[in-house]
Amino acid sequence: MPLAHPVRSAVLFLAGALLLTATGCGGGSAAPGAQNPPAKNPAGGAGQGYPVTLDDNCGRRVTVDRSPQRAVALDQGAAEILLSLGLADRMVGTATWTDPVLAGLEKENAKVPRLADRYPSFEKVLATEPDFAAASFAYTLGKGGVADRERFEKLGVPTYLSPTDCVGKDNSGDGDGVRTRPLTMDTVYGEIRDLARVFDVPERGEKLVGQLKSRVTKATSGDDFTDARILYWFSDAESPYMAGCCGAPGIVTNALGAKNVFDDTRAEWPQVNWETVADRDPDVLVIGDLTRRAQSAESAAKKIEFLESDPVTRNMTAVRKKRYVLLSGQAMNPTIRTVEGIEKVAAALRSYGLAK
Repeated sequence: MPLAHPVRSAVLFLAGALLLTATGCGGGSAAPGAQNPPAKNPAGGAGQGYPVTLDDNCGRRVTVDRSPQRAVALDQGAAEILLSLGLADRMVGTATWTDPVLAGLEKENAKVPRLADRYPSFEKVLATEPDFAAASFAYTLGKGGVADRERFEKLGVPTYLSPTDCVGKDNSGDGDGVRTRPLTMDTVYGEIRDLARVFDVPERGEKLVGQLKSRVTKATSGDDFTDARILYWFSDAESPYMAGCCGAPGIVTNALGAKNVFDDTRAEWPQVNWETVADRDPDVLVIGDLTRRAQSAESAAKKIEFLESDPVTRNMTAVRKKRYVLLSGQAMNPTIRTVEGIEKVAAALRSYGLAK
């Protein structure tokens, strides 16, 4: 996800009180959300099936000794998976939001404190006495984000990083990473299953995966979209972030059999000048409609205002014909809401007469 990376002005410290707080986690006894049956181990004890070990989570072996009762979700994508699994009553904080919560999760989300709209301090996270931390992006659990995984794990807090941001991806550069192979929804489904296993609710994970798969099948059946040429614009009017071939927008494009006009770059979100964008002249513009205020032209309205007034962009085919598809930032990130992206782009291509 394109971000203006903040620089912390102070060195975080681990005071003795914080150490005692963190190592004393796991004593909560809240039950899962009412819309799902109780977890097998609601009291947070070790219980049958524990410890749970994930042998390779983005290069780390993660062991969870008991069912988490005080989880923090440090990115919106991770939060929405946990909420969708009916785990709001076992969460003590969320952070780093780009959009309103997924429709239908509002009531559950209201139960969980929001620690920050972007990155909370490590101390603020530790003050919640977490016993598990999940994140969607490597940056969140790295330098400049909340804290690296070692700092959590030294305090006995297991961490989970979404495989969508590491499997088949190189994050060693300064940007948002480069895909070494195309991302697929199977990786998202794997994340759901991992988290459901950690929280001892595997049946909920399978139910959610089944629902998402059914939606993809329904959205993509019956039409041919191979002639549609699409551009995905996430944020920033001055140095715009456009989607490369193989991240979440690639999932959308490939599911529909359409073409991304920047499918010749494996960078996750390359910054492309507007002259190059105009030369590619897409049929449809998929626009990120963000509520955050980190960069210029975050909302769809601001993006469209720019497109229709700038002399370089206003004569593009998609702009002249007003062929816009508005998506949440989360639908353009590798999350459960990528399915929403498939649905909305498919519906728009049909409405614009670009289906055969």
